[in-house]
Amino acid sequence: MVEQCRSRCILKISRRVLMHPLVGELSALKDGELETKISELTKKYFMTTNPGIKSQIATLLENYRIELTTRRNSEWQKMVENRDKGLDKLVNIS
Repeated sequence: MVEQCRSRCILKISRRVLMHPLVGELSALKDGELETKISELTKKYFMTTNPGIKSQIATLLENYRIELTTRRNSEWQKMVENRDKGLDKLVNIS
């Protein structure tokens, strides 16, 4: 139930987000690279006072964060599906 809610929420979020034209293919980046880009852009966001640039950086940050969240959710989903269900039979509450 929780897994379904998470994936639906991410899909709803990603449908509302505008893709920045300079982002490119995010699937080619590793998780560490995405985290580094998020960190660097966050620093730059707070360093600038130009509202136009802040808006562009915010769009980029949102794209990177959604990609990273989607990846982590899919990894979590795989982990839940592949967990050892043999222990469920050991605990019998009656």
